Amino acid sequence: MPESTDGREQDVVAVILEDHRTMEELFRRMRSVEDDRAGALREFSALLIAHGEAEEAEVYGALKRFRNVDDEEVEHGVEEHEEGNKALLDLLEVDGVGSEEWDSRLEDLVEAVSHHVDEEERTILNGARENVPDERRAELGAAFLKERARQLEADCGSVENVRAVVNG
Repeated sequence: MPESTDGREQDVVAVILEDHRTMEELFRRMRSVEDDRAGALREFSALLIAHGEAEEAEVYGALKRFRNVDDEEVEHGVEEHEEGNKALLDLLEVDGVGSEEWDSRLEDLVEAVSHHVDEEERTILNGARENVPDERRAELGAAFLKERARQLEADCGSVENVRAVVNG
C-alpha cells in the first residue's frame, strides 16, 4: 500500500480495518458454491496468520504503552487470535470443500474471527484512535505492513505453518 503525502494510508488503524474488510469478503467467497471456495480459504489462511502475527509482533506491545489503551483487551486479543487460528486449522484439515463438516468448521471460523474483529474494533482500535498520536500510528502501520508482507512471503498460510502457530 503506497503511503500518501500525509501518511494516512499507513495509519495502523486504517490498515487493520482494511484487512478486516478483506477477511469478511473472503468469508463471503468461502460460503458461495459459485466461487472458488478452496482458493478463498487459501487467501484467507495467509491473511489471517500474517495479520495476527504482525499485530502481535508490531502493534499490540506498542499499544500497551499508551495510557487508556486497555492492556487486558490487548491480551484478550492475543487469546482470540489463538482461537481463530485453531478454528482455521480445523477447517484446513477437512478434506471435502463444501461438505457438511467443511460448512460446520467454516461457521466456527467465521464466528471466532467475527467476534474478535468486533471486539478489536470497539476496544483496541478505538483506544488507539483516541490515545495514540497520528505519527506513531503511521509508524505502527508501516511496521505492521512490513511484518505482514514478511509473513506472506514465507507462506504463512500453509497448513503446516498454521499447525506450527497453533501448537506454539
